[in-house]
Amino acid sequence: MLVDCLYRAVVEVDVSGFVACTTEADRAAIRDSLGIVVDATPTGSYGPARSGAGPVSHEAVLTARTTHPKDTCQQLAERLGCSTSTIKRHLRRARAEAAQADVQVAPSPRRVPTVDDVLDAFDTLDAARLA
Repeated sequence: MLVDCLYRAVVEVDVSGFVACTTEADRAAIRDSLGIVVDATPTGSYGPARSGAGPVSHEAVLTARTTHPKDTCQQLAERLGCSTSTIKRHLRRARAEAAQADVQVAPSPRRVPTVDDVLDAFDTLDAARLA
């Protein structure tokens, strides 16, 4: 189950936060090493419904992420008094904006990595030594 979760978080879906013993930075490093580009379009909402005291600005979310880069989305949500879905939505938006700013020539069709490819790339991470 953990292997499937890791594979999907690296190859299929751009997930925010800590997933399958990896951080967002770890998964980005794996994708870079395998030449994977994952579409960052949102596929749905996540987390509990908002019951906070008003909207959270995009800038507040990005500032919180910059200030506390190792926090999970849940921890950032607790800091800002919003839902995890709000945090994830703002982070996806920021990634999409960054990707559009770095528009490159469309890569040639690529081979989809196997589970073994992803696990081999994971083994090169520092996080793999702790898992």
